[in-house]
Amino acid sequence: MSEKSASLSAVLSYGELKAEFSGTPEAVLQSINEFVVKQIPSLDLAKKIHVNYSTQDLIRMFSSHVKITPEGPRVWSEGHKLSDKDMVALQLVASRIGFESGRTPNRALSVSEIQSFTNLNPKSASSRLSELAKAGYVERETSDQGARYRITTQGIHWLDGVLSKKTSRIG
Repeated sequence: MSEKSASLSAVLSYGELKAEFSGTPEAVLQSINEFVVKQIPSLDLAKKIHVNYSTQDLIRMFSSHVKITPEGPRVWSEGHKLSDKDMVALQLVASRIGFESGRTPNRALSVSEIQSFTNLNPKSASSRLSELAKAGYVERETSDQGARYRITTQGIHWLDGVLSKKTSRIG
């Protein structure tokens, strides 16, 4: 069966209620979400304060700024005036998208990888990472391979706001 013709079916039970859903995975997920929100109102309240960006959210938010290339996830800045800080954060978003979509083995990057992928000078890449980490937008992980950096949920939110302001000024 091809991926395009694949259909997903799900059955949900909650107390006396039972609901069946079938269709595309996206339609089933949306129907399940609507069912849960209607039947368990406290979850809707929790959803209003819960923040977690899915891979699909990241692609929707950043598709004009990052691309998955044969060389790996990269910042695609054609026509966009980006600061060094934007470039570093976008490369970390690209890396997360690559990891979550199964295209790359790591979600976190080293300073030298970030420098190489963005063509920033090593001192600039390191300084921007330090600023982003201090603001809580990037998290530093240490392992046997040394220090690696990944974008945080707060960093994704910040970057989306920054890029939205820049593109609204252009348009």
